Amino acid sequence: MAVEGGMKCVKFLLYVLVLAFWACSVGLIAVGVAVQFTMNRYIPIGSTTGSVVPVVIIAVGTFLFLVAFLGFCATCKENYCLMTTFAISLSLIVLVEIAAAIAGYIFREKVKSEFEKGFREEMKEYEKNNITTEFLDKLQKEFTCCGAANYTDWEQVPQLGKNKVPDSCCKNVTVGCGTAFKLMDINEEGCVEKIGNWLKQKALVLAGAALGITFVEILGVIFACCLMKNIRSGYEVM
Repeated sequence: MAVEGGMKCVKFLLYVLVLAFWACSVGLIAVGVAVQFTMNRYIPIGSTTGSVVPVVIIAVGTFLFLVAFLGFCATCKENYCLMTTFAISLSLIVLVEIAAAIAGYIFREKVKSEFEKGFREEMKEYEKNNITTEFLDKLQKEFTCCGAANYTDWEQVPQLGKNKVPDSCCKNVTVGCGTAFKLMDINEEGCVEKIGNWLKQKALVLAGAALGITFVEILGVIFACCLMKNIRSGYEVM
């Protein structure tokens, strides 16, 4: 009876975890969409830097939603095969999340390098493409920055000429403020570093949330294995 009572508790906890997985899956999909929106807004046009990140987040969220449904069915029916499939699928999600975290850490500098490269390419198109002009002006205004590494990067854009930066580099943006500017009137710091620091802060929040989700998933695997053992032993848990 003690075993039976214990398994009833495990089964109840699995129901709770399944509900948590559904909530997490919806959250992951929402975060993936938000990340995609953010990258479309702040990552240079045509750049592939980190473009796989939101796709992975949405894919994991969708898969977790389906796995949670499988776990609900397996728990209700106390089916050994379904419960085994649930535990294996949940373990795969955990492995994918760990692999994604490791890959993100290893390639973080490459991502920054690709972002800077893309930003400099966009700078060359500043006077040629109105969409690029609006895009870079928006970034420089929002992040109070100028150029890729610093304001001197604009000297490498022939169309602007010497001693001139876009008006969006000015601390107080007015028409023509970037022509014959004074250093005290413009933002000297580059956008790559500022945007990079902003993204790091967001990434830390995501990493904390991902760690919490992974912990809950590991609990799910443990409880699923406990229930699998009980089902195989032939105990009645209902």
